[in-house]
Amino acid sequence: MRAVSILIEILSLILCAGSISGAAFGEQFRAGTGKREITPTDPIYLSGYASRTKPSEGVEQPIYARALVLGDSKGQTSVLVSVELVGVTRDFSETIASRLKTKWGIDRASFLIVASHTHCGPAVQGNLPGLLSLSEKDAAVIKRHTDKMAEQVFSAVEDAMGKLEPVRLFMGHGQAGFAVNRRIFTSNGVDFGANPEGPVDREVPVLRVDSLKGEVRAIVFGYACHATTLGGDFYRVSGDWPGTAMKNLEAVYPEATAFFLTGCGGDANPQPRGKLADVAEHGLEMAGAVAGVLSRPMTEVTAPLKTAFDQAQLQLDPPPSREIFAERLNNQDVYVRRHAQRNLDRLDRGEGLPRGYNAPVQVWRFDKELTLVAMSGEVVVDYALRLKRELGQERLWVAGYSNDVFAYIPSSRILLEGGYEAEASMLYYDFPSRWAMSTEDTLVQKVRELVAQLSN
Repeated sequence: MRAVSILIEILSLILCAGSISGAAFGEQFRAGTGKREITPTDPIYLSGYASRTKPSEGVEQPIYARALVLGDSKGQTSVLVSVELVGVTRDFSETIASRLKTKWGIDRASFLIVASHTHCGPAVQGNLPGLLSLSEKDAAVIKRHTDKMAEQVFSAVEDAMGKLEPVRLFMGHGQAGFAVNRRIFTSNGVDFGANPEGPVDREVPVLRVDSLKGEVRAIVFGYACHATTLGGDFYRVSGDWPGTAMKNLEAVYPEATAFFLTGCGGDANPQPRGKLADVAEHGLEMAGAVAGVLSRPMTEVTAPLKTAFDQAQLQLDPPPSREIFAERLNNQDVYVRRHAQRNLDRLDRGEGLPRGYNAPVQVWRFDKELTLVAMSGEVVVDYALRLKRELGQERLWVAGYSNDVFAYIPSSRILLEGGYEAEASMLYYDFPSRWAMSTEDTLVQKVRELVAQLSN
């Protein structure tokens, strides 16, 4: 613990030095921040691992919802929310968006909510519907807490609205090294592991929000990696390494709020993993990477802020026949059996099976200095790498796990290779078949359309 304290002290010195480099006079934006704890008070099932068989057993680290409100000189008001959860559903996001529209007139395109994807946070009603086997009592606990968290998110936004002040924004980029591609190739196909030769995105984008006196009010950072340092045998609430990184930054800057935006890390895990010491290590490395950005000159981000929101119409492969689902009722894997039964039940009710999904896509464009692309679902690294090639890396920030975490979104490469992200994950997200080969091009095309729309 003494070593951790020393590292945080060093981090503090670096960060404080960095707070001076971007300070200047003038005004482009108004901003305010809010923060609400969303730690469950009762035992609740944690989400992210199918191996868990009981509710949580206490709290290792409190978790939070954080809100950043940005108003530009053209009268545009936008809201960014970061939540320490494995994911959010369309219903969760749209409920909050509707309230923001009613109270403050904020358009849907100007509200963005991103999940940190910690696998030690409370389950969210409707997310990963095929993951956990819940009693009615456990399901009721999850529903109550989901409703409560929606209220807490809205309260965080209210707090931020009440603290608006003139600010300036600055952008920079760093690197962190603990994300490793997790797809390994074996004689039995693609499996989980550590593949140092696999594609990964280690960029750490950072947005700093300063008062006109140069005081840091908000630090927004991103990274493309699962928050899965702790495994399915861990039953205490925790924000994993993103929560630790935010905690470290907020300890150094008590007047600032730190926000984490998960990148396209659907096929990346932190390494090493499995111990609380690993969580501390990754959290310090990430905070240090952010500190390195803050200690160097950063590019000022100017108004106006333009926003766009739409849906990409993703298609699924044709679903299996009723006969195939019936055969799967005898499979040794309990999740295959449950998945088959749910689909047979749908057919028996005459509902039909899903043939696709409308995936939310959102773009925020800050004049010419920064374009933030936010995609829904568990997006894999190929999307970020492709978009940076096609749209330009220097001024592009690509986030995933935004607005609606409804499934893994594999690339064309991963669909060809197979493995968990392409196939088995659909059992837990409860889709009848895997995504069509058109998925990557459909999603990228929608991003390009929105970027072009805001560039006019």
